Amino acid sequence: MYDIFKKERGIVMLLTLGEKIKIILNRRNMTSIQLAEKIGKSRQNLSNKLSRDNFSEKELHAIAKALDCTFEAGFKMNDTGEKI
Repeated sequence: MYDIFKKERGIVMLLTLGEKIKIILNRRNMTSIQLAEKIGKSRQNLSNKLSRDNFSEKELHAIAKALDCTFEAGFKMNDTGEKI
């Protein structure tokens, strides 16, 4: 598994969650308006969240479901391997 990267001013950076959602929207031929309707948010609210990259974990799960994806988030303790 790998993360999607972008290059900005010659520096390779991880994409934000908002950028990843926009990529999936494009691949699903879906607009942000359609996504907003599916998750019960206004277009403006979703637009703000996408631009600010400000989502709760609950919202990310709802977005993933609407986009027919799986959202996985958590922490793995390096010393024990325990996932939280």
